[in-house]
Amino acid sequence: MYVAMNRFRVAKGAEEAFETLWRERDSHLEGTPGFLEFAMLRGPVSGDHTLYISQSRWTSEAVFRDWMTSDSFRKAHRDAGSAKDMYLGPPNFEGFEVLEGI
Repeated sequence: MYVAMNRFRVAKGAEEAFETLWRERDSHLEGTPGFLEFAMLRGPVSGDHTLYISQSRWTSEAVFRDWMTSDSFRKAHRDAGSAKDMYLGPPNFEGFEVLEGI
């Protein structure tokens, strides 16, 4: 199993708009080969931002990488730049191979 995460530093005051954007988006993930589940996590508030993490689980890193080059990925991310004023910098990606658990 593979876990893909993006950390978002969302500017204070933009949290509600960010959460609405994620709740209402079409992720194009359902039916994607190897996709298992998705979660959006709200973390701590720090000086000028609130930390959020998007987390998706996949059967393998290979199927996740395949999705990243797919039409579904392009559709899901085509409007990503329109909300960049909510973020303090780009998201920080982290990928993990699951060794035990989950």
